[in-house]
Amino acid sequence: MACSHDMKPNQQEYAVTSSLLPELRLKKNEARRLQAGHLWIYSNEVDTKATPLKQFQAGDEVKVVNDRGQTMGFAYVNPKTLICARIYSYGLHKTLDQTVISERIANALHWREQQFEQPCYRLIYGESDALPGLVVDRFFDTLVVQITTAGMENLKQEIIAALTETVQPQAILLRNDSPARELEGLPIYTETVLGEVQETVSLIENNTHFEISLQSGQKTGWYYDHRLNRLQLQKYVKDKRVLDVFSYVGAWGMQALQAGAAHVTCTDASARFLEQAQKNAELNHRSDDLSIVAGDAFDVLKEFKQQGKTFDVVVLDPPAFIKRRKDFKEGCQAYERINRLAMQLIEDGGLLVSASCSYHLPADQLRNEIRRAARKSRRFLQIVEQGHQGLDHPVHPAMPETDYLKAFFCRIGGNI
Repeated sequence: MACSHDMKPNQQEYAVTSSLLPELRLKKNEARRLQAGHLWIYSNEVDTKATPLKQFQAGDEVKVVNDRGQTMGFAYVNPKTLICARIYSYGLHKTLDQTVISERIANALHWREQQFEQPCYRLIYGESDALPGLVVDRFFDTLVVQITTAGMENLKQEIIAALTETVQPQAILLRNDSPARELEGLPIYTETVLGEVQETVSLIENNTHFEISLQSGQKTGWYYDHRLNRLQLQKYVKDKRVLDVFSYVGAWGMQALQAGAAHVTCTDASARFLEQAQKNAELNHRSDDLSIVAGDAFDVLKEFKQQGKTFDVVVLDPPAFIKRRKDFKEGCQAYERINRLAMQLIEDGGLLVSASCSYHLPADQLRNEIRRAARKSRRFLQIVEQGHQGLDHPVHPAMPETDYLKAFFCRIGGNI
């Protein structure tokens, strides 16, 4: 007989959490994902006859019940969005207040402090840290906060107070400029809510020093998720010529230089970000060994091919080519094409690091696009390692949406 440890509603278990919160009732057979631990509720799963979504305001807290009236947990809602509710408690906490937020921040902080020597990491990773709709990145004594849901926006002051109390930062910047906020009906803004955020701040990753702009950089200013993959790269680059494509401010390239690469070329569409990469090379005393090339990555790689340039190592860390499911076919073609262009520049026996942050592109599909690129280039290819997101981006076991990053380390052989 099969044994299941999935969550099952229990009236006695939830008796202590009965509340005056309004109910959000699910249709019959629509509680299975929640029973397995998933935290999202879609609007088509709600029994809108029993509990019309239009009765709620964005950010309202509710008690979620199944079709038999059994409590499944507590959530905040947004009747205007496809993901109309997000579970924040299975029953222990019927409201998400500052005390609960502080406890969850403290738990997340404890894990990060155990793993990282420097206080530079993603402190809060949304649902994976039991705080759906909240992302916090730490840069020593400065925190960058992104709030992406109406439920968390309603708790902005509680979040700021909890972070101030638990982490004791010198400055907090709200980078509430994510497109996800528009889907939630929220305004786009950036605001300093504690202290003073400097024009550039420092961070250390894998013993490499960087300066970045939190105000005008991409996302929160940095991408901590590739930390382990960049560390893996270091063992392959000593005395090598490295090309860092989609380099931003040189995250991969600087760490290659730090590990003894002979020369690094960084290319990005933004000349401003490349200027910061040059400054980061100076910060690590390797400015003479860095070249920067501004331009569209596809065009730059074509030009390099025409010029006869080759490299020992090429890193591809593009933005998400597949942001929505309907972009899948076109996005796959883009991944195949950029990998094929990169392979044409790699010396026999060289290394390709091919990454994707597109959740809608499974690892197997990225592997297929790399395989197709190798076949069309008539290059022999061996996958020697596979990378994942870092320890500060833990995966929620019931939510594949939190498992998005993949990277393949590929040895490129001669033509076959």
